Amino acid sequence: MKNALRQKRFWQEIGASGQTIAAARLPASDFKVLDYWRPNCILTSGMLDPVSGQLERYMDLLSARQKLVASNIANADTPGYQTQDIDFQSEFQNALGGPPQVIQISGLPTKNDGNNVSLDRESRLLSENALRFNVATNLLRSQISQVRSAIKEGQGS
Repeated sequence: MKNALRQKRFWQEIGASGQTIAAARLPASDFKVLDYWRPNCILTSGMLDPVSGQLERYMDLLSARQKLVASNIANADTPGYQTQDIDFQSEFQNALGGPPQVIQISGLPTKNDGNNVSLDRESRLLSENALRFNVATNLLRSQISQVRSAIKEGQGS
């Protein structure tokens, strides 16, 4: 019964975090390891250096910006709609890690209907965002690869 509760809690945590595991059937003994491993490795990023936490924050901000840019493009023909963005530098330096502050962009030319969305600007931001996200993903991937390499070396001795 205790193992069934552990398994249920494990799958709820995995579902809540958006992660998936290919092996859906794990023996009960593995949950003992996972109960220790998950909080110590995933939640605190104990095996990765502090940069990985900053990369995670950076990628969260890029994701938020991507949503705002998509919203701006979707509302390009909405009368009175004002372009929204986030102040990327100040949000990245914000240590609280909460949701980013959405700001109105000033200085953009306004059309007759009050809309100031520039499709050229938004397209540039989409490309810039994709490039930044790819760089951050590659950096994080290389850190995880280094940890895997260290684990494999430790298992061989």
